[in-house]
Amino acid sequence: MNKYELCVVVNAKLEDEGRAAIVDKCKALIERFGGTITDVDDWGKKKLAYEIQKMKEAYYYFIHFEAETTAPIEIENRVRIMDGVIRYLCVRQDEQ
Repeated sequence: MNKYELCVVVNAKLEDEGRAAIVDKCKALIERFGGTITDVDDWGKKKLAYEIQKMKEAYYYFIHFEAETTAPIEIENRVRIMDGVIRYLCVRQDEQ
């Protein structure tokens, strides 16, 4: 099992329930593909480095999890088509 971090940038125009639903869907995807969630960081609303889809702000969520090497590809394929997700990135964390 490797350690991963999934960063999800969510549309700032969504209500609290909508953002929570997106994070819950991401967590469900991780568990569906055999991952174990270790931590979820909610960074809140931040200014984007550049305008994306005419938006200047978005909510950032970082989900730390452990999974097999095939899981991140499957998770990214599903997160890619989620409504409300502006950007996403799943990276492997180095052992320290």
